[in-house]
Amino acid sequence: MKRVSTTLVHIALLAFSFVWIYPFLWMLSASFKTQNEFFEKGLSLIPTSLDLSNFGRAWNVGNFERYFVNSVVVTAAVILIVLFITSTCGYALGRYSFPGKKIIFAVLGASIFVPLEFSIIPIFQLIKDLGLMNSLGGVILAESGGGHVLFVLLFASFFAQVPKELEEAATIDGCGFLRTYLNIILPLSKPIVGSVVIMQFIWTWNSFLLPLVLTLSNPDLRTLAVGLYALRGENIVDWTGIAAGGTLALAPIIIIFLFLQRFFVDGMAGAVKG
Repeated sequence: MKRVSTTLVHIALLAFSFVWIYPFLWMLSASFKTQNEFFEKGLSLIPTSLDLSNFGRAWNVGNFERYFVNSVVVTAAVILIVLFITSTCGYALGRYSFPGKKIIFAVLGASIFVPLEFSIIPIFQLIKDLGLMNSLGGVILAESGGGHVLFVLLFASFFAQVPKELEEAATIDGCGFLRTYLNIILPLSKPIVGSVVIMQFIWTWNSFLLPLVLTLSNPDLRTLAVGLYALRGENIVDWTGIAAGGTLALAPIIIIFLFLQRFFVDGMAGAVKG
């Protein structure tokens, strides 16, 4: 009876998983279909023929080569900045006691509930006042300037578990705050770093609103997520080209996750344990 119950649970989970990933499978299938087949057999997941021209059209007509480079530059810079900011904040909050610490945690927790749309106007005005409109620097600053509360809490929770003897030994050896953080504490947090890299990579790579708003006057600075608009004409929409472009845009995310998934699982487990 127990085996039957377990089998039924697995079947239900597989069915739910299929429903969950169906949009991705549909997009992957549509990227290989012709325009006629796309409209005639829209819900089918198995294309009758493999039309690879959709990928070439998305890459060339959609200017994906330029957008891909922009996405790589923006994402890499944002990840480095966010890692430095959140890890140092987490180190201070997790390792030291000071007046107002609970208030800071409360403010950080409350900021999670503030949606990006509410802050888009002040962000836009700040980037404009800094003279960084229509530049990759402005997009990088805007993307990396959020609170990133989840990452701060992950680092703080992990760093709070590190034995104090390590810091005391580093202090005896002459290490200051920054050297202790860089040489002793940060190398121990590889699982959290892997988790942050994965999540921030996904968020920045798929970011649409900020890159769109901050590069309206210079389409050459668009990222891949925004660049998909190039395949949407005024009168005709290249649906198979958009599907192929979406597949190309998602490929780096899947590759990064497959390489770093072990760190992601370890990081989440270590943070929850703390």
